[in-house]
Amino acid sequence: MKTVVVDKIASVAQHNNLTSEVRLSTDIPCEEGVLIAVRVLNNKSRYNQLELTSGRMATVTMGDVIVGALGHRNALRGYSGHLPTELAVGDHVQLLNIGGVIGICDSANPAVGTPFECEVLGTVLEFPYLGERIGVPARSGFSKLDVNASLETAGVPVIALAGTCMDSGKTAAACAIVSRLRHLGLKVAACKATGVSLRRDILAMEDAGATDTMIFSDLGVVTTTAKNGPALTRALLTRLSGKSPDVIVLELGDGLLGSYGVAAILADKQIRDALTAVVLCANDPVSAWGGAKILRDEYSIEPAVVSGPATDNDVGIQQIAERLSLPAINALSNGVALGDKIAALLGRAAA
Repeated sequence: MKTVVVDKIASVAQHNNLTSEVRLSTDIPCEEGVLIAVRVLNNKSRYNQLELTSGRMATVTMGDVIVGALGHRNALRGYSGHLPTELAVGDHVQLLNIGGVIGICDSANPAVGTPFECEVLGTVLEFPYLGERIGVPARSGFSKLDVNASLETAGVPVIALAGTCMDSGKTAAACAIVSRLRHLGLKVAACKATGVSLRRDILAMEDAGATDTMIFSDLGVVTTTAKNGPALTRALLTRLSGKSPDVIVLELGDGLLGSYGVAAILADKQIRDALTAVVLCANDPVSAWGGAKILRDEYSIEPAVVSGPATDNDVGIQQIAERLSLPAINALSNGVALGDKIAALLGRAAA
Protein backbone atom coordinates (compact mmCIF):
# COMPACT_ATOMS: atom_id res chain seq x y z
CA MET A 1 0.00 0.00 0.00
CA LYS A 2 1.31 3.43 -0.95
CA THR A 3 0.04 7.01 -0.92
CA VAL A 4 -0.07 9.15 -4.08
CA VAL A 5 -1.21 12.69 -4.77
CA VAL A 6 -3.82 12.90 -7.53
CA ASP A 7 -4.45 15.89 -9.78
CA LYS A 8 -7.99 15.13 -10.91
CA ILE A 9 -10.80 12.88 -9.64
CA ALA A 10 -13.34 11.97 -12.33
CA SER A 11 -17.07 12.37 -11.76
CA VAL A 12 -17.51 8.60 -11.89
CA ALA A 13 -16.07 8.71 -8.34
CA GLN A 14 -18.72 11.24 -7.29
CA HIS A 15 -19.86 9.35 -4.20
CA ASN A 16 -16.51 8.21 -2.80
CA ASN A 17 -15.47 11.38 -0.94
CA LEU A 18 -11.88 11.08 -2.08
CA THR A 19 -9.24 13.70 -1.28
CA SER A 20 -6.17 14.69 -3.27
CA GLU A 21 -4.21 12.00 -1.43
CA VAL A 22 -5.30 8.42 -1.99
CA ARG A 23 -3.90 5.09 -0.91
CA LEU A 24 -3.31 2.46 -3.53
CA SER A 25 -3.01 -1.28 -3.66
CA THR A 26 -1.04 -3.25 -6.24
CA ASP A 27 -3.84 -5.86 -6.28
CA ILE A 28 -6.21 -4.75 -9.06
CA PRO A 29 -9.60 -6.50 -9.38
CA CYS A 30 -10.65 -6.16 -13.03
CA GLU A 31 -14.30 -5.50 -12.31
CA GLU A 32 -16.58 -2.76 -13.57
CA GLY A 33 -16.72 0.19 -11.21
CA VAL A 34 -13.45 -0.45 -9.36
CA LEU A 35 -11.60 2.85 -8.94
CA ILE A 36 -7.99 3.00 -10.07
CA ALA A 37 -5.35 5.72 -10.28
CA VAL A 38 -3.44 6.22 -13.53
CA ARG A 39 -0.79 8.59 -14.88
CA VAL A 40 -1.53 10.24 -18.25
CA LEU A 41 1.25 9.66 -20.78
CA ASN A 42 0.34 11.96 -23.68
CA ASN A 43 -1.25 15.27 -24.62
CA LYS A 44 -4.33 15.75 -26.81
CA SER A 45 -5.88 18.76 -28.51
CA ARG A 46 -9.32 17.14 -29.01
CA TYR A 47 -11.55 15.37 -26.51
CA ASN A 48 -9.01 16.30 -23.84
CA GLN A 49 -11.17 17.13 -20.83
CA LEU A 50 -12.30 15.28 -17.73
CA GLU A 51 -15.52 15.91 -15.80
CA LEU A 52 -14.61 16.34 -12.14
CA THR A 53 -16.72 15.41 -9.12
CA SER A 54 -17.68 19.10 -8.90
CA GLY A 55 -19.21 18.91 -12.37
CA ARG A 56 -16.54 21.20 -13.82
CA MET A 57 -14.62 20.24 -16.95
CA ALA A 58 -10.83 20.24 -16.55
CA THR A 59 -8.23 19.91 -19.30
CA VAL A 60 -6.09 16.79 -18.93
CA THR A 61 -2.38 17.07 -19.67
CA MET A 62 0.55 14.68 -19.82
CA GLY A 63 1.75 13.77 -16.32
CA ASP A 64 -1.60 14.21 -14.62
CA VAL A 65 -2.51 11.55 -12.06
CA ILE A 66 -6.24 10.90 -12.28
CA VAL A 67 -8.75 8.62 -10.59
CA GLY A 68 -11.33 6.85 -12.75
CA ALA A 69 -13.29 3.60 -12.84
CA LEU A 70 -12.72 0.43 -14.80
CA GLY A 71 -15.38 -0.23 -17.42
CA HIS A 72 -16.23 -0.57 -21.08
CA ARG A 73 -17.74 1.67 -23.74
CA ASN A 74 -19.42 1.17 -27.12
CA ALA A 75 -19.86 4.66 -28.56
CA LEU A 76 -20.54 5.36 -32.23
CA ARG A 77 -19.11 8.88 -31.99
CA GLY A 78 -16.41 8.29 -29.43
CA TYR A 79 -14.25 5.40 -28.24
CA SER A 80 -15.15 1.74 -28.12
CA GLY A 81 -13.29 -0.32 -25.56
CA HIS A 82 -13.51 -3.31 -23.22
CA LEU A 83 -12.88 -4.09 -19.56
CA PRO A 84 -9.44 -5.70 -19.15
CA THR A 85 -9.30 -9.22 -17.76
CA GLU A 86 -6.14 -8.58 -15.73
CA LEU A 87 -4.02 -5.58 -14.80
CA ALA A 88 -0.76 -4.93 -12.99
CA VAL A 89 0.96 -1.74 -11.91
CA GLY A 90 2.75 -0.29 -14.94
CA ASP A 91 0.33 -1.67 -17.52
CA HIS A 92 -1.16 0.69 -20.08
CA VAL A 93 -4.89 1.45 -20.36
CA GLN A 94 -6.88 4.20 -22.07
CA LEU A 95 -9.33 6.85 -20.91
CA LEU A 96 -12.56 5.96 -22.73
CA ASN A 97 -14.76 8.93 -21.87
CA ILE A 98 -14.70 12.30 -20.15
CA GLY A 99 -16.56 10.91 -17.15
CA GLY A 100 -13.52 8.85 -16.18
CA VAL A 101 -14.21 5.35 -17.55
CA ILE A 102 -10.94 3.48 -18.06
CA GLY A 103 -10.40 0.35 -20.15
CA ILE A 104 -8.70 -1.01 -23.26
CA CYS A 105 -9.59 0.98 -26.39
CA ASP A 106 -10.57 -1.16 -29.40
CA SER A 107 -11.74 1.53 -31.81
CA ALA A 108 -11.77 5.32 -32.06
CA ASN A 109 -13.90 7.74 -34.04
CA PRO A 110 -11.63 10.06 -36.11
CA ALA A 111 -13.52 13.08 -34.75
CA VAL A 112 -12.08 12.55 -31.25
CA GLY A 113 -8.61 11.31 -32.20
CA THR A 114 -6.67 8.68 -30.30
CA PRO A 115 -7.46 8.34 -26.56
CA PHE A 116 -5.31 9.32 -23.61
CA GLU A 117 -2.73 6.62 -22.92
CA CYS A 118 -2.40 5.95 -19.19
CA GLU A 119 -0.05 4.02 -16.89
CA VAL A 120 -1.74 2.04 -14.13
CA LEU A 121 -0.62 3.07 -10.62
CA GLY A 122 -2.93 0.88 -8.53
CA THR A 123 -6.37 0.35 -7.04
CA VAL A 124 -7.80 3.16 -4.93
CA LEU A 125 -8.55 1.96 -1.39
CA GLU A 126 -11.32 2.89 1.02
CA PHE A 127 -11.25 2.19 4.75
CA PRO A 128 -14.79 1.34 5.88
CA TYR A 129 -13.87 -0.25 9.20
CA LEU A 130 -13.67 2.35 11.93
CA GLY A 131 -10.36 2.27 13.77
CA GLU A 132 -8.83 -0.34 11.47
CA ARG A 133 -6.30 0.14 8.68
CA ILE A 134 -7.93 -2.46 6.47
CA GLY A 135 -8.40 -1.12 2.95
CA VAL A 136 -10.86 -2.43 0.38
CA PRO A 137 -11.08 -1.51 -3.32
CA ALA A 138 -13.16 1.64 -3.80
CA ARG A 139 -16.11 1.32 -6.18
CA SER A 140 -18.28 3.90 -7.89
CA GLY A 141 -21.83 4.65 -6.74
CA PHE A 142 -23.54 5.28 -3.40
CA SER A 143 -25.36 1.93 -3.44
CA LYS A 144 -25.34 -1.32 -5.36
CA LEU A 145 -27.96 -2.04 -8.00
CA ASP A 146 -30.61 -4.55 -6.97
CA VAL A 147 -31.01 -6.67 -10.10
CA ASN A 148 -34.48 -7.68 -8.87
CA ALA A 149 -35.58 -4.08 -8.28
CA SER A 150 -39.34 -3.59 -8.45
CA LEU A 151 -41.13 -0.71 -10.16
CA GLU A 152 -43.37 1.44 -7.99
CA THR A 153 -44.15 4.86 -9.43
CA ALA A 154 -47.12 5.52 -7.11
CA GLY A 155 -49.00 7.01 -10.04
CA VAL A 156 -46.33 9.59 -10.89
CA PRO A 157 -46.37 10.22 -14.67
CA VAL A 158 -43.16 9.50 -16.57
CA ILE A 159 -42.05 11.33 -19.72
CA ALA A 160 -39.34 9.34 -21.53
CA LEU A 161 -36.95 10.64 -24.17
CA ALA A 162 -35.56 8.15 -26.67
CA GLY A 163 -33.17 9.01 -29.48
CA THR A 164 -32.12 7.57 -32.80
CA CYS A 165 -28.47 8.00 -31.83
CA MET A 166 -26.20 9.71 -29.34
CA ASP A 167 -26.15 13.50 -29.79
CA SER A 168 -29.71 13.52 -31.18
CA GLY A 169 -30.96 16.29 -28.89
CA LYS A 170 -32.37 14.25 -25.99
CA THR A 171 -30.87 16.32 -23.19
CA ALA A 172 -31.84 19.62 -24.82
CA ALA A 173 -35.42 18.38 -25.12
CA ALA A 174 -35.39 17.06 -21.56
CA CYS A 175 -34.17 20.41 -20.22
CA ALA A 176 -36.81 22.32 -22.19
CA ILE A 177 -39.53 20.07 -20.80
CA VAL A 178 -38.21 20.29 -17.23
CA SER A 179 -37.97 24.07 -17.41
CA ARG A 180 -41.46 24.62 -18.80
CA LEU A 181 -43.16 22.18 -16.44
CA ARG A 182 -41.41 23.84 -13.51
CA HIS A 183 -42.70 27.23 -14.68
CA LEU A 184 -46.18 25.72 -14.81
CA GLY A 185 -45.87 24.90 -11.13
CA LEU A 186 -44.92 21.23 -11.24
CA LYS A 187 -42.27 19.58 -9.10
CA VAL A 188 -40.09 17.75 -11.63
CA ALA A 189 -37.64 14.91 -11.00
CA ALA A 190 -35.27 13.67 -13.70
CA CYS A 191 -32.94 10.76 -14.36
CA LYS A 192 -30.76 9.19 -17.01
CA ALA A 193 -31.04 5.41 -17.25
CA THR A 194 -28.59 4.39 -19.97
CA GLY A 195 -25.19 5.35 -21.35
CA VAL A 196 -21.64 5.71 -20.02
CA SER A 197 -20.83 7.51 -16.76
CA LEU A 198 -21.03 11.27 -17.22
CA ARG A 199 -23.04 13.59 -14.99
CA ARG A 200 -23.24 16.49 -17.46
CA ASP A 201 -26.75 15.67 -18.64
CA ILE A 202 -28.40 15.40 -15.24
CA LEU A 203 -26.54 18.50 -14.08
CA ALA A 204 -28.12 20.31 -17.04
CA MET A 205 -31.53 19.04 -15.95
CA GLU A 206 -30.85 20.32 -12.43
CA ASP A 207 -29.97 23.69 -13.92
CA ALA A 208 -33.28 23.61 -15.81
CA GLY A 209 -35.17 23.18 -12.54
CA ALA A 210 -35.32 19.47 -11.67
CA THR A 211 -35.53 19.16 -7.88
CA ASP A 212 -34.24 15.59 -7.63
CA THR A 213 -32.00 13.82 -10.13
CA MET A 214 -30.30 10.45 -10.47
CA ILE A 215 -28.12 8.62 -12.95
CA PHE A 216 -27.29 4.93 -13.32
CA SER A 217 -23.76 5.46 -11.99
CA ASP A 218 -25.31 6.39 -8.62
CA LEU A 219 -26.10 2.68 -8.37
CA GLY A 220 -22.56 1.56 -9.12
CA VAL A 221 -23.01 0.90 -12.86
CA VAL A 222 -20.31 2.48 -15.01
CA THR A 223 -21.74 1.49 -18.41
CA THR A 224 -25.26 0.21 -18.98
CA THR A 225 -26.16 -2.89 -20.99
CA ALA A 226 -29.24 -4.79 -22.07
CA LYS A 227 -28.70 -6.99 -19.01
CA ASN A 228 -28.85 -4.25 -16.37
CA GLY A 229 -30.84 -1.54 -18.19
CA PRO A 230 -34.35 -2.66 -17.14
CA ALA A 231 -33.38 -3.15 -13.48
CA LEU A 232 -31.67 0.25 -13.44
CA THR A 233 -34.73 1.95 -14.90
CA ARG A 234 -37.05 0.32 -12.38
CA ALA A 235 -34.75 1.29 -9.50
CA LEU A 236 -34.34 4.90 -10.65
CA LEU A 237 -38.06 5.46 -11.23
CA THR A 238 -38.96 3.87 -7.90
CA ARG A 239 -36.44 5.94 -5.94
CA LEU A 240 -37.46 9.20 -7.58
CA SER A 241 -41.17 8.45 -7.16
CA GLY A 242 -40.46 8.20 -3.46
CA LYS A 243 -39.57 11.91 -3.51
CA SER A 244 -43.21 12.65 -4.47
CA PRO A 245 -42.61 14.66 -7.67
CA ASP A 246 -45.48 15.67 -9.96
CA VAL A 247 -43.68 14.16 -12.96
CA ILE A 248 -40.45 12.32 -13.80
CA VAL A 249 -38.44 13.07 -16.95
CA LEU A 250 -36.50 9.96 -18.01
CA GLU A 251 -33.68 10.24 -20.54
CA LEU A 252 -32.62 7.06 -22.30
CA GLY A 253 -29.04 7.73 -23.38
CA ASP A 254 -27.56 6.53 -26.68
CA GLY A 255 -29.98 5.31 -29.38
CA LEU A 256 -32.73 2.82 -30.06
CA LEU A 257 -30.27 0.49 -31.80
CA GLY A 258 -27.33 1.05 -29.42
CA SER A 259 -25.78 -1.47 -27.06
CA TYR A 260 -26.54 0.36 -23.80
CA GLY A 261 -29.90 -1.28 -23.08
CA VAL A 262 -32.56 1.06 -24.51
CA ALA A 263 -34.17 -1.77 -26.49
CA ALA A 264 -34.30 -4.01 -23.41
CA ILE A 265 -35.92 -1.23 -21.38
CA LEU A 266 -38.62 -0.56 -23.96
CA ALA A 267 -39.22 -4.30 -24.32
CA ASP A 268 -40.05 -4.52 -20.59
CA LYS A 269 -43.84 -4.35 -20.42
CA GLN A 270 -43.89 -3.15 -16.82
CA ILE A 271 -41.69 -0.20 -17.73
CA ARG A 272 -43.65 0.53 -20.92
CA ASP A 273 -46.88 0.60 -18.95
CA ALA A 274 -45.35 3.18 -16.58
CA LEU A 275 -44.51 5.58 -19.42
CA THR A 276 -47.01 8.39 -19.89
CA ALA A 277 -45.44 9.65 -23.12
CA VAL A 278 -42.33 9.08 -25.24
CA VAL A 279 -40.54 11.94 -27.00
CA LEU A 280 -38.53 10.80 -30.03
CA CYS A 281 -35.35 12.77 -30.77
CA ALA A 282 -33.81 12.41 -34.22
CA ASN A 283 -30.94 13.87 -36.21
CA ASP A 284 -32.78 14.06 -39.55
CA PRO A 285 -36.18 13.18 -41.09
CA VAL A 286 -35.02 9.75 -42.26
CA SER A 287 -33.86 8.78 -38.76
CA ALA A 288 -37.12 10.19 -37.38
CA TRP A 289 -39.01 7.90 -39.75
CA GLY A 290 -36.91 4.89 -38.70
CA GLY A 291 -37.16 5.72 -35.00
CA ALA A 292 -40.94 6.08 -35.17
CA LYS A 293 -41.19 2.79 -37.06
CA ILE A 294 -39.13 0.97 -34.42
CA LEU A 295 -41.22 2.41 -31.57
CA ARG A 296 -44.49 1.60 -33.33
CA ASP A 297 -43.67 -1.81 -34.77
CA GLU A 298 -41.48 -3.32 -32.06
CA TYR A 299 -42.88 -1.77 -28.88
CA SER A 300 -46.39 -0.57 -29.80
CA ILE A 301 -45.38 2.92 -28.66
CA GLU A 302 -46.81 5.94 -30.45
CA PRO A 303 -44.38 8.86 -30.05
CA ALA A 304 -46.01 11.95 -28.59
CA VAL A 305 -43.76 14.39 -30.43
CA VAL A 306 -40.50 14.49 -32.41
CA SER A 307 -37.65 16.83 -31.47
CA GLY A 308 -33.91 17.08 -32.10
CA PRO A 309 -31.88 18.36 -35.10
CA ALA A 310 -34.50 16.89 -37.47
CA THR A 311 -36.71 19.80 -36.40
CA ASP A 312 -34.11 22.56 -36.78
CA ASN A 313 -36.19 24.26 -39.47
CA ASP A 314 -39.58 24.08 -41.18
CA VAL A 315 -38.38 21.63 -43.83
CA GLY A 316 -37.84 18.82 -41.33
CA ILE A 317 -40.95 19.72 -39.33
CA GLN A 318 -43.13 19.52 -42.45
CA GLN A 319 -41.58 16.24 -43.61
CA ILE A 320 -42.16 14.66 -40.22
CA ALA A 321 -45.76 15.88 -40.16
CA GLU A 322 -46.42 14.59 -43.69
CA ARG A 323 -44.61 11.25 -43.53
CA LEU A 324 -45.11 10.31 -39.87
CA SER A 325 -48.31 12.18 -38.93
CA LEU A 326 -46.51 13.41 -35.82
CA PRO A 327 -46.04 16.88 -34.34
CA ALA A 328 -42.44 18.11 -34.45
CA ILE A 329 -41.14 20.81 -32.11
CA ASN A 330 -37.57 22.05 -31.80
CA ALA A 331 -36.34 22.18 -28.19
CA LEU A 332 -33.80 24.96 -28.77
CA SER A 333 -35.92 27.43 -30.71
CA ASN A 334 -39.34 26.55 -29.30
CA GLY A 335 -38.79 24.94 -25.93
CA VAL A 336 -41.88 26.51 -24.37
CA ALA A 337 -44.10 24.93 -27.03
CA LEU A 338 -42.46 21.55 -26.44
CA GLY A 339 -43.06 21.86 -22.72
CA ASP A 340 -46.65 22.95 -23.30
CA LYS A 341 -47.21 19.90 -25.51
CA ILE A 342 -46.11 17.64 -22.66
CA ALA A 343 -48.12 19.67 -20.15
CA ALA A 344 -51.22 19.11 -22.26
CA LEU A 345 -50.61 15.37 -22.22
CA LEU A 346 -50.37 15.57 -18.44
CA GLY A 347 -53.63 17.50 -18.28
CA ARG A 348 -51.86 20.58 -17.05
CA ALA A 349 -53.08 23.72 -18.83
CA ALA A 350 -50.36 26.09 -19.97
CA ALA A 351 -50.46 29.50 -18.40
